[in-house]
Amino acid sequence: MNNVDTILESGLSALDAVQDLVELEQVKARYLGKSGELTELLKQLGKLPADDRKAAGAAINAAKQSFEARHNERRDLINADKLARQLAAESLDVTLPGRGSAVGGLHPVTLTLERIATLFRSLGFEVADGPEIETDFHNFQALNIPENHPARAMQDTFYVEGGDVLRTHTSPIQVRYMLNNEPPIKIVAPGRVYRVDSDATHSPMFHQMEGLWVDQDVSFADLKATVTDFLRRFFERDDLQVRFRPSFFPFTEPSAEIDVLGERGWLEVGGCGMVHPNVLKNVNIDPEKYTGFAFGIGLDRFAMLRYGVNDLRLFFENDLNFLKQFN
Repeated sequence: MNNVDTILESGLSALDAVQDLVELEQVKARYLGKSGELTELLKQLGKLPADDRKAAGAAINAAKQSFEARHNERRDLINADKLARQLAAESLDVTLPGRGSAVGGLHPVTLTLERIATLFRSLGFEVADGPEIETDFHNFQALNIPENHPARAMQDTFYVEGGDVLRTHTSPIQVRYMLNNEPPIKIVAPGRVYRVDSDATHSPMFHQMEGLWVDQDVSFADLKATVTDFLRRFFERDDLQVRFRPSFFPFTEPSAEIDVLGERGWLEVGGCGMVHPNVLKNVNIDPEKYTGFAFGIGLDRFAMLRYGVNDLRLFFENDLNFLKQFN
């Protein structure tokens, strides 16, 4: 047992040389672990004469206490040093001006959508929504466009597995709404639609806003008054001239194109018409009792007109230098 002091001195020196907590615990295990050097001395006490056992045990326990005290001091010192280095690395100069955070903004098409939706709400319309992947029934058949109808050629579409289609217009929203609600119905249906088309004024993905009013005694005069009032509010011109040219759509009869008079002459901005009786029958509404009108406009086209943009594709190229102009 004469080597207690030697072992303790060696252990204290090992503790003083330690630089991190992992190594510190390894040194502790070397001296105080199950097979540690001081622990082994305690195991040998039973071999000593009874007269020597008490003094030897006291010496070993004193050595353990000295080792543990130095271990704790070293651990606290390492932790303090680690914290000081971390604080130095993460220090902040509170006198520097704040970095701030950039403020995002809405896309110009979204701004246009919200503006138009607000205008129609003021006219008593609700905003309806629906899925972008539609069944053939909702997208075509319910709208008086049966299979092999020539009108389908005007809407070359993207189909998905199972026969469903990426909606080619937001009219399916109107179909779903009429199937689940009884007249009077007065809604606008905005959303993304998809067709195979791409040039300066078209995109394979674009946005539409369609409107629908179904009730008793709704007439073409109501259609003209509603659309004209909306257009004058949108363009903020009480003297805006609006005309309705005869046209054809499978789901309306009679049908018309909507034009407004601008600096360069008449400009087409949408289509409209009285809801075809077959469409009302397909959604279980009695065409002998109810009539209605529908209209559709291109939100992207209206955004182009409002902001003076001459290429539709600019809206979807994600150029922040272009988009941030609108916020």
